[in-house]
Amino acid sequence: MNEWKNCLARHRRLAATLLFVLCTLSLVARANETTYVVKRGDSLSSIGREFAVSPRDIAERNGLARNAYVYAGQRLVIPNRMSAEPTTASIPTGSLPSSIRDTIAHAPVSPGRWRYIVIHHSGVDEGTVAGMDRYHREQRHMENGLAYHFVIGNGHGMRDGEIQSSERWREQLDGGHLRSEEQNKIALGICLVGNFDDHKPTEKQMQSLNALVRALMKRCNVPASRVKTHQQINIVRTECPGSKFPTKSFLGGLRSGD
Repeated sequence: MNEWKNCLARHRRLAATLLFVLCTLSLVARANETTYVVKRGDSLSSIGREFAVSPRDIAERNGLARNAYVYAGQRLVIPNRMSAEPTTASIPTGSLPSSIRDTIAHAPVSPGRWRYIVIHHSGVDEGTVAGMDRYHREQRHMENGLAYHFVIGNGHGMRDGEIQSSERWREQLDGGHLRSEEQNKIALGICLVGNFDDHKPTEKQMQSLNALVRALMKRCNVPASRVKTHQQINIVRTECPGSKFPTKSFLGGLRSGD
């Protein structure tokens, strides 16, 4: 009888200890949270970018729908970034700036969400994310704007080698860069500004592409064999990303681990 009582007492102490630890962790996380007062023109997405926190996490923390409208003067609790899914330490740094590493790390990627990474060129020598987004919305009537998840600049409109992400990555939306809707559901799109039928990508573009692709491969568990050019995967014939894009050497380097 005494042995049973002692066992019960030990289990109660253990349960109390676990409860204390959980409560402490919760209090620490809450203590590190930030209260943000919404400004005019803000959205959950723009606030998420500012704090490098998923808009979905902000919505859930404040009891809002993911696409909820926020108004000036509204107070929102910004979740502690410690609670974000992965850490940037798990992503190969390469030449990626910290802002892009954070963007990749904190996107709400579901396991198995992405099966391919597809490389494109813009087909024109100058471009910006804002200009491409406007074109895709107004001329191609894309509800979610810019068709790609990432864009890499060439020094004309964007800095040479500069990487910018789009809402499609941050919100984990389907791509709009392939003819097949089914492929768009499982394929990330990266566009390099330039016309690579006329000239090669810049050295900085290729360095950024290499670092970005490797980071996405690790983040999304995509093997090198599933990194493709637009030409290789599209169901309709295309020359994208152009005859002067170094397809063989770039993809070969990924597969050999170089």
